[in-house]
Amino acid sequence: MAEMIERISAGLERAFAARGFASPSVEELRDAAGVSLRTLYKYTPSRADMVLAALEHRHRRYMGRIFTELPEAQGGALDTLLARVGGWMAEEATHGCLFHAAVAADPDSARLRALLQRHKAEVAERAASACGLPGREAELLLLIEGLTQSWPLHGAQAVAAAQQLGRALFQAPQ
Repeated sequence: MAEMIERISAGLERAFAARGFASPSVEELRDAAGVSLRTLYKYTPSRADMVLAALEHRHRRYMGRIFTELPEAQGGALDTLLARVGGWMAEEATHGCLFHAAVAADPDSARLRALLQRHKAEVAERAASACGLPGREAELLLLIEGLTQSWPLHGAQAVAAAQQLGRALFQAPQ
């Protein structure tokens, strides 16, 4: 069962990332998931459930890619983390954050807002822990979110700017 939901979630993530949340038909989502319509609805009974499954899958992939095996040196961890966010943007999210796009597509969904908040809070907490900057979650999230939002306009320059600003966190009083 876990393997099937993983397969479905991965296909749904690809479809929503490529086509947005309004465009793909259920048939296109079924094809992207590589399952029958019956199986798709068995594991994700509504379009809202499909979006949530896709975003949960994306969350796991993002966290694994950004936070796995960071250098132990504080500044090195932050530079690496920000470079990985830039790499993610270049390869996976050239149009911006899929979590924010999902909330923008369905702003009244409490479930989507809760998932967005949980994802961003976990990113901030993991960044603060990995970089040895406890209590600086807000500043780190601002750096990461700023990088994510400015990537489509500035690309690699956004990474360099975020890294430069990030280094200042180690000298600034809390």
